[in-house]
Amino acid sequence: MRPPESRPKPRHLTALARALAALSMTGALSACNTVVLNPAGDVARQQGDLVVISTLLMLLIIVPVMAATVIFAWRYRASNKEATYEPDWDHSTQLELLIWTAPLLIIICLGALTWVTTHLLDPYRTIGRIDANTPVAANAKPLEVEVVALDWKWLFIYPEQGVATVNELVVPTGRPLQFKITSSSVMNSFYVPAMAGQIYAMPGMETRLHAVVNKPIETVGFSANYSGAGFSNMRFATHAVTEADFAKWAAGVKANKTGPALDRATYLELEKPSEKVPVIRFATVAPDLYDAIVDMCVEPGKMCMSEMMALDARGGLGKAGIRNVEMLAYDKHGREAVAKANATPNAAVQRELAWVRALCRQMPGSAPDNTVKAPANLRSLTGAGMAAPQSLPLFGKDEQALAQPKAESPVAVNDAAHSSQISRN
Repeated sequence: MRPPESRPKPRHLTALARALAALSMTGALSACNTVVLNPAGDVARQQGDLVVISTLLMLLIIVPVMAATVIFAWRYRASNKEATYEPDWDHSTQLELLIWTAPLLIIICLGALTWVTTHLLDPYRTIGRIDANTPVAANAKPLEVEVVALDWKWLFIYPEQGVATVNELVVPTGRPLQFKITSSSVMNSFYVPAMAGQIYAMPGMETRLHAVVNKPIETVGFSANYSGAGFSNMRFATHAVTEADFAKWAAGVKANKTGPALDRATYLELEKPSEKVPVIRFATVAPDLYDAIVDMCVEPGKMCMSEMMALDARGGLGKAGIRNVEMLAYDKHGREAVAKANATPNAAVQRELAWVRALCRQMPGSAPDNTVKAPANLRSLTGAGMAAPQSLPLFGKDEQALAQPKAESPVAVNDAAHSSQISRN
């Protein structure tokens, strides 16, 4: 006979223990900071509201369907002899209307909401307000931050302040922020959940993100796109401070003359893959460094991407341009090997390189500015800044008034300019 302490416990006690454990886990989760739905930035808050509204709209059909499933299963169970038995039933017009109309209306609402918010929360659009009650001042100057995704760390350049940091982002509260984002090698993603949505960083290209932070916070940003072995440690501290504290911080970094200077040679060393890099602050930054990173010509003697595009627009250089094409290799080790091979060229190669470089400025070009201006009217649910459909007389306007030509919207003007830039390139 088993001793009392070795006897199996009753099943109901085991189930009770599991339920209590689950409840304790729920209590622990309730203490988590739901930063996506309760962020410190107005752009992220609008995006969080969009998630909530979309979820509620979808629940309008999900909850009734789940409830109806339980009700029908219970009402028409085999043991319920009072339920109506109709083995030949095959159609109900009322039920068909309900099944198709309700989801259709929800899809229409979701589509309209998505169309409006896609334009109003466009990351290329400058922000029109600091918060729901505070518009951006007409003379407000956004803080520009140039962001470079490296393997596996983040570089932030402040061109106005002339400083730079690694794995540390410091921004002032209540001031519009403009991020210019690129990558050194592979596609990545810049994401600070408390400030705004994520946006991709790609080599040889520049993306934009406009945002604002409304209150001082200590949070974290990270890469939201897998980019290799060190991806999980590709995180950076984000500090939102007052305008006065930001100016003090920038002046302190600038005044540290013993700190490193971020020139092209330093950047090429920093660009090499590394993980868990501590915060680094640079007191000075080469003025054309970011443009050279975007133009993929930081290495000495390498032709910039914009210069090669200009030569291609003239018809190319044929065999004489082969060595410059070789130096565009995306594999950094292969690129270094080509650079070393061209470091001591013979007389024939020197003539080729001299002829090619004579046609170029040997200076990096800047990425086109595709920023969209914020609308003057901030009524978010009416699609502020976007023209109404012109196919029907709306809001009491007659057809003749609708037929008159109107000024192009900022979005249309920007799209036209972008298309022209692409065609020129």
